[in-house]
Amino acid sequence: MEVEKVQPSKLAVEEKVIEMLKTVYDPEIPVNVYDLGLIYKIDLADDFSLAVDMTLTAPNCPAADFIVEDVRQKLESIEQVRCVEVNLVFEPEWNKDMMTEEAKVELGFL
Repeated sequence: MEVEKVQPSKLAVEEKVIEMLKTVYDPEIPVNVYDLGLIYKIDLADDFSLAVDMTLTAPNCPAADFIVEDVRQKLESIEQVRCVEVNLVFEPEWNKDMMTEEAKVELGFL
């Protein structure tokens, strides 16, 4: 008897996306891009194509290309994700209030 491969739910894949985003760091900041609040939108379509809107802590961030490419490569490594589009946006402008409580503690803002 052949075992059918069960497609994971969109929610399960979205959770993997968030887990993977938490492995991406700005080389100058010891907090991941997700907890920093740099991820503005995660849009996983029904066909498992993924679009992510993200920003940077500063528009002239010297590590911008590295960070965006790291996000793209890590998200593309998720088995169920068909394709990845990473959009770099600067509206709304990022500020420290967008960080998680853990990130604020880590960086000494609390």
